[in-house]
Parts: sequence; C-alpha cells; structure tokens
Amino acid sequence: MKIRGRVLVLAVSMPVIAFAVVGGFMSKAMAREDSYQYLRIFEDVVSLILNNYVEEVNVDKVMHGAMHGLADGLDPDSAYLDVNQVKVLDKGDLGGTAQTGLELTRQYYLRVIAARDGSPAAKAGLMPGDYIRAIDGQSTRDTTVYEGQRLLRGKPGTKVHLTVLRGNAAEPHEMDLAREELPAVAVKSRIAAPGVGYLRIAEFSKSTADQIKSEINSVTKAGAKHVIIDVRGTAFGDIDAGLAAARLFVKNGVLVYRQDRGKEKEAVSAVAGDGAITIATVILTDNGTSNGAEVFAAALGGNKRAQLIGERTLGRAARQKLVRLPDGSGLMLTHLIYLTPASVAIHEKGIIPDVAVEQPDLDFGQPPAAKDATLDKAIESLTVKAAA
Repeated sequence: MKIRGRVLVLAVSMPVIAFAVVGGFMSKAMAREDSYQYLRIFEDVVSLILNNYVEEVNVDKVMHGAMHGLADGLDPDSAYLDVNQVKVLDKGDLGGTAQTGLELTRQYYLRVIAARDGSPAAKAGLMPGDYIRAIDGQSTRDTTVYEGQRLLRGKPGTKVHLTVLRGNAAEPHEMDLAREELPAVAVKSRIAAPGVGYLRIAEFSKSTADQIKSEINSVTKAGAKHVIIDVRGTAFGDIDAGLAAARLFVKNGVLVYRQDRGKEKEAVSAVAGDGAITIATVILTDNGTSNGAEVFAAALGGNKRAQLIGERTLGRAARQKLVRLPDGSGLMLTHLIYLTPASVAIHEKGIIPDVAVEQPDLDFGQPPAAKDATLDKAIESLTVKAAA
C-alpha cells in the first residue's frame, strides 16, 4: 500500500476504532485475535476505495458514511451524530415550538410510527408504516430520527413538504403540512356498548394516570362493567408515565423488567396501594403502539389484568444516551431496554396480542372503514365473557 494510502486509512480507521471501544460492542471480545478481523477488513475496504475508485475520494464523506452505517446496524434509535448535530443537541435546539404531530423511526428511510390525534399529520391521513422519503426535498436515507424530528418542527404556521410512500405504491405522495403548537391530548371516554366503557389514551404524560382514574369513574357511573382502553397509534409520552398508569390496574407482581448493559435485570414491581382499578379490561394495540403505551400494555397483559386485541406493537421500549467521541461527534446509543413480566425483551420485538386483528390498509384519500373491526372484536369478547 502506498504511504499516502496508509495515512488516509489510519485517519479513517481511528474514529472507527474509537466507535467500537466507546460503544462497547467489542468490549468482551477484544482479547481474542479474531475480534480484530473486521477492523482489518475495514482497512482493506478503505484502501481499495482510496486507491481504486474512479474519482478522488472525499475522506470525510467516506468516514461519515461508515459511522452512520455502524450505528444503523444497531437499532433505529441508535445513531451517529456529527459535530454540528451534537452542538445542536447540546443547545437544546428542537427546531421550533410548532410540530406536525409525527413520531418517527428508521427503516431505510424515516418511517412513521404514529400521527398524534388531532395533529396536522393525522388530519392529512398519515398512518403507521408510511415512509417519509424526503423532507422539503431532502432525502431521509441518511437522516437520523433525531434530525428528522427537528426538521419537522418550526415556527407556527410555517409549512413542511413531505414525500411519502405507502405500501406497494409505485409513486410517492406529495403533501404540505402546516406546523402547529400542539396542546396535550386528554384521555377521553364514552360508553361503547351496553356495559362497556371505552377510553382513548393518545399520549402518556404525568397527568395521564389521574385522568384514567377520572374517566373510568365516569364510565362506571354510566353503567360500565368492563372497559376497553385504546392505545393504537399511541407513541407519545414517557415510559415512566406508562408505568404509573399500569400501577392503577396491577395490585401485585412485576410490571416490567429493566435491563441495563452489564447489569442484572431489575424488576419494576407493584407496591402497596397499587391496583385500585379492578374493572375487567381489554387493551387495543397496533403497530403504532410504542414507548409508554407499550410498557403499559406489557404490564397489564403480562399480569393477566387485560386481554390484548389488535396488532403486534412496534417494539420500541428503551432508553438512549449520548456518548461523545474525541472529535466532538457522538453516538446516541441504546443502553437500557425493557422486558415483559415474562422476561421477554420488548425492544425491536414488540408484544404479540392475545387476539390478532389486522388494521385495514388504506390508500391516500380513502376514507376510514365504516366499522372498527378491532373495537368490534373487543366488544364481542367482553360480551361473550359477561354471558359465560
């Protein structure tokens, strides 16, 4: 290899080695000779690119591509942040106070987890599973979730242009969303059928547990003997808020387990005073159910306090932390995951419902189905149990 090539390979390889060491994914194997084979292969690949690619190579571009690729191989919420992105994160610059109401993950492009109830995104008909291929004409192929969320924010009344793909559609759908300052979404309730109350939880916040108590009290006074809790498309709010809500229903036992890197799993258990709500419960889930809603469903389902009906949940119940690299860039790494009461990891796997009901696929502009098959199935299940 030429001296110039070796110097460039070393320059590119050093941050990757730092990535491996800081991230820790090779920490247990560094003593073994074969653990270095990937770094050797990486050196060979970089050398071939520098010495054989048809045009002069931009080393910074190659380096950033490699770092993004390494992070992408972990999970959608782990990401490589360049120096400027870390500075923006340190400043707490969210991009503006107004939002579109989208919660995102990564799968090749940015993908919609859910559209918040009543938000511009929900009104435009965006659904879980839609791909945001571009934001204001900028491809999201190499855009992190953190940067994508920031690009969607801005000043109230400003618009953002999205290029969206749905299902197997060959042509993307173009749309403009006006950003709005979105208020908190309260828990709502109604009587869905004789003796059956219905609660819609669109987000899990610090006040959600109190709102649940209030709304269940309201439907029971109206004659409800059973309650359906709808957390379909609920991806907003904090995991701790979801656990606080679960404590209302689970009197004893493990709600979930927490598993931090290198530590024994830690049980999050019910305590004295928990489980005040004893009404028979069904929870509706779909692929947009994640975060606080996911641990809520896991806790109730795992303790036989609720039957889960609908679709598998997303599998996004974890916490991330920023690990800084020597050059000022950083890694957003998942360091803690949550497990069900049966010790099954939720993150990247999701929760399988007791009764599967698929949500219908809709084309853009197509009105929702006249009947809600998942809700109807839940009402049927409760009616059968009541008659038994």
